[in-house]
Amino acid sequence: MVYDFHNDAERYFNYQYLHSREYIVPLVKKYLDFNTNLRVLEIGSAEAGVLKAFTELGHDCVGVEISESRVNLAKRFMKNEMDAGLISFFDSDIFKVNVDKLGGKFDLIILKDVIEHIHGREKLYDKFKEFLKPNGLVFIAMPPWCMPFGGHQQMLHNKLYARLPYFHLLPMWFTKLLLKWDKYPHIDAWEDIKATRISINGFKREIKINGFKIKKGIYYFINPNYKFKFNLNPKEQLGIITSIPYLRDFLTTTVYYLIETDK
Repeated sequence: MVYDFHNDAERYFNYQYLHSREYIVPLVKKYLDFNTNLRVLEIGSAEAGVLKAFTELGHDCVGVEISESRVNLAKRFMKNEMDAGLISFFDSDIFKVNVDKLGGKFDLIILKDVIEHIHGREKLYDKFKEFLKPNGLVFIAMPPWCMPFGGHQQMLHNKLYARLPYFHLLPMWFTKLLLKWDKYPHIDAWEDIKATRISINGFKREIKINGFKIKKGIYYFINPNYKFKFNLNPKEQLGIITSIPYLRDFLTTTVYYLIETDK
């Protein structure tokens, strides 16, 4: 793998923590009262670096992660927070847990680079409604499918493929031939991302149909993640680009949304 931080769980945990502390927390803080004790749920919490930025402020957090091995890492990295009763973890599919199992409703739900992996997203919006307190918010960070690295090709082993923008937009049959030639072991995961691909317009349609609206949206030309992974300074997208449907999907590396129920 070209970018080896994905293989170093502790290093990746720290990247996620710093990103959350410097970008997610300040955004959410503008819309929720951090002087109160918030309940925060992260769907796809991985090693829980994102949630660490909330537990250190004293908020009660819950992580739901489908990978048992990543939950085990989270429990190791967050042992002190677990002992203090600030966080708990569930290794489960989010569609297999209910609000009572998670201990009640939440002020904030977080999905960071997760929604593009979820099939049957209409069920996800039902879960949001089940889990959210009145006036609660959902934070979503998502890479538009058509952005330069929307197929997560940085995860590939081949140096050329991992650095090749828009490689994921090639026809699937051709991509699979190249990946098999490279002996890439996760072709099914690649197909899965392509099957669940999401665009900015598509996301906006989804939330409207499912009873949500955008409270705040930030479009990035340079993803804040890249500050920690590649030492690149984050940069918001030009307004003229964000105003042009379809084109913005190709030139925006991530979008941050805060959404709420459309009462």
